[in-house]
Amino acid sequence: MYTHTITPRMGDCDGLRHINNTKIPEYFEQARNPVFRLFSPDLDFEHFDLIMAHLEVDFLHAMVWGLEVEVRTFITHVGNSSFTVSQQAWQDGRLCARGHVVIVHYSHAEGHSKPLTPEQRNWLQQHFVPREEFDQ
Repeated sequence: MYTHTITPRMGDCDGLRHINNTKIPEYFEQARNPVFRLFSPDLDFEHFDLIMAHLEVDFLHAMVWGLEVEVRTFITHVGNSSFTVSQQAWQDGRLCARGHVVIVHYSHAEGHSKPLTPEQRNWLQQHFVPREEFDQ
């Protein structure tokens, strides 16, 4: 598991004084940087061989400005050329949102997916949690 703390900005709030629902996927993306670094240590776009194929987010409780958000990041599936990153947003000790993204290991030059290497699979497995356990 990776953890990342985000301090919401005033501009992240909506008219109800909640963190706007469009910000949660941004928080999740920011917290995925350690996963991205497994594939591109310098986050170099010239050698960035990942694409997002699917995104889903469940909003469980409102989040507010003035309290930090802890994003917890797990790997819940590892396939041949893709993997699922599952994330939780916690604020003030409460699970407020969770989401899943499917990321594909992709050759931009060839225009199709490519298999994960044994080394990449090993890195991903180090942060693996079964989806059933994550969703509890």
